Amino acid sequence: MSRNGRMRKASHAGSWYTNSGSELNAQLEGWLRRASESLKPAKAIIAPHAGYSFCGACGAYAYRQVDPNVVKRIFILGPSHHVRMTNCALTGTDTYETPLYNLTIDKEVCSELYSKGAFDTMSLGTDEDEHSIEMHLPYVAKVMESRRGQFTIVPILVGSLSPANEAKYGKLLSGYLKEPGNLFVISSDFCHWGRRFGYTHYDKSCGKIWQSIESLDKMGMNIIETMDPPAFTEYLKTFQNTICGRHPISVLLNAIAHLRSTSNGVRMELKFLKYAQSSHCETSSDSSVSYASASFVMY
Repeated sequence: MSRNGRMRKASHAGSWYTNSGSELNAQLEGWLRRASESLKPAKAIIAPHAGYSFCGACGAYAYRQVDPNVVKRIFILGPSHHVRMTNCALTGTDTYETPLYNLTIDKEVCSELYSKGAFDTMSLGTDEDEHSIEMHLPYVAKVMESRRGQFTIVPILVGSLSPANEAKYGKLLSGYLKEPGNLFVISSDFCHWGRRFGYTHYDKSCGKIWQSIESLDKMGMNIIETMDPPAFTEYLKTFQNTICGRHPISVLLNAIAHLRSTSNGVRMELKFLKYAQSSHCETSSDSSVSYASASFVMY
């Protein structure tokens, strides 16, 4: 089969989330039902990408802000966990599999992006190994089920970008962010704390370790809400917080900054709606991963 005819399999189904479509549908419905509508219709969301048993409920707060009636195309920006990259890459497949139904790649937009000379192509192995994009696919399929067959996706694997490249990709994608019918999904977990992650920052003035982690994360979340890319870069430089989707987040912030500088009279708001931790760290031998969900709107 030709490269363009290949399907990306749901390679993490059965381990990171259930491969039963009916069970998955029920889980997602339950989480979405319990999450509140507070900032919609979202033009962009930030949501986690860990196993659903850890972050599924948190992610619902972001996806609850999506209005499927105004979405025709979904860009999914996920960080590269397994391949070293200094740029961004697109998929080489036509379809992404999920246990609910399969999602169609927007080949026309991919061609437009390739024409910019800034994107590589993921190998199928890289594509299927990476969970940061896949963990959003069932949620995308669920919230868009009323528009099944009427929307496309544009998965983008984001490498370890320099601030200059974050600005370059942000500017390049800003037109798509502004365009009606487009939604951006930014994939990121927050602090990975513990010796196994090589990160043990602890400010004892905050109280227990888990409270120090929460304080550090929320400092970063507050900065993200200001939509100030250099401020977020400085925060990361100062505290080295292990936010794995820091580059996709920075690309979004740069896209927003470009729009703010060129779109007079357009009001924009980015707000975090939910925060959670996989566990509460009490001692130095503990570990945890933090999760946060946010929505970005343009009025």
